[in-house]
Amino acid sequence: MTDTPPKILPKLLIVEDDIGLQRQLRWAYEDYTVLLAGSRAEAIELLRAEEPDVVTLDLGLPPDPDGTSEGFSALAEILALKPDTKVIVASGHGAQESALRAIAGGAWDFYQKPIEIDALGLIVSRAFHVHALERENARLAERVTGDGPVLGQMITSAPEMLKVARTIERVAGADVSVMLLGASGTGKELLARGLHDSSPRRNGAFVAINCAAIPETLLESELFGHEKGAFTGAVKTTQGKIEQAQGGTLFLDEVGDIPLPLQVKLLRFLQERVIERIGGRQPIAVDTRIVCATHQNLEAMIAQTTFREDLYYRLAEIVVRIPALKERPGDAALLARHFLKRYAKDMNPTVKGLAADALAALDTWHWPGNVRELENRVKRAVIMADGKYVTASDLDLQGTGDEPAELLNLKAAREVADRTAIRRAIARTQGNISGAAKMLGISRPTLYDLLKSYDIQA
Repeated sequence: MTDTPPKILPKLLIVEDDIGLQRQLRWAYEDYTVLLAGSRAEAIELLRAEEPDVVTLDLGLPPDPDGTSEGFSALAEILALKPDTKVIVASGHGAQESALRAIAGGAWDFYQKPIEIDALGLIVSRAFHVHALERENARLAERVTGDGPVLGQMITSAPEMLKVARTIERVAGADVSVMLLGASGTGKELLARGLHDSSPRRNGAFVAINCAAIPETLLESELFGHEKGAFTGAVKTTQGKIEQAQGGTLFLDEVGDIPLPLQVKLLRFLQERVIERIGGRQPIAVDTRIVCATHQNLEAMIAQTTFREDLYYRLAEIVVRIPALKERPGDAALLARHFLKRYAKDMNPTVKGLAADALAALDTWHWPGNVRELENRVKRAVIMADGKYVTASDLDLQGTGDEPAELLNLKAAREVADRTAIRRAIARTQGNISGAAKMLGISRPTLYDLLKSYDIQA
């Protein structure tokens, strides 16, 4: 006969400086593993060690037992360390004012002293139930959507990027050249790969070349290949990138850096679909789709005669403009979670998520380096983080982003603010409508009305 393993009970942290009330509450909650703290320092120590899902917090803690300052400091610190914690605040000091301030500060619920054990027990039970539902919802969402990827591996919730993804999916089936325009670090190669994977050429090779990273003297050989003996060091016949992408897709990154003489040869390939290797005499037919990208203004380069106009129109049969990260509300938080999960697994498994101040900093930073900068900051933060939650300090994001342009029309300004706040709340709660509504300080029906009014997909 084997012993039945002991049942693992949910952890409840009670932060209360009254010893008598501590004992009373301990024996009232037999269905939980009860942890007791009499001060903010003890509460934070237990939170770090035990990670309880629910906390009851008395605002009147030493050294300010007759006030609320220490309690509110504890609330802020708890949510910074473990943002998903359900904190139930209890106080007899200015109940209405304290309740409003506590809920605004992120508390899950408020209860006025003197405490009625049965009533508080119902609130605690409901908090555990909601926390379990949110955890299961996040787990299922991750399993089904992988943190929300579309078009292969692209992760976004912003309408601007969803529109880009839908455009690329539409043109993927048409055998046309596509030009991706966007700042450095916006994910142009990821989108090019997504286009290839969504096209009838998906079983062919996807070959990428950065035209700015290869010396001008070698770029022609890299693209078109060379015959044995064509030049000093050409000891064997070598295929170029265009041939390697036969039946598939060639991605020309930073196409604006191709020198003018080579632009002529590339134009001939696009017109006739044949190439000649360096040192070769035999035309070679190649069926390769071209997708290109650049952060440069090619129209200005055409005016300056540094880029051929006829080549531009061959490459830009379809033009897709990619918005910068700062123009994609909510995406910084989504992407940061994705990168954190990826890097924490191997580099610092103790890191579990992003603190509240980190999420706020992610939303306000202007991201001059776009997604590449975000990935680098998260990677460094995971390595450097001391606690379980990455903070704004770990991300080196104590500053603020650019201020938005002034809007003098109040209706337009409010709509912009509403849309931005709603998208950020949905991103932070990973699509949980109840959590987003609570974060915004509105009811679920009100949030649904706003989603419908602004045509925002959760």
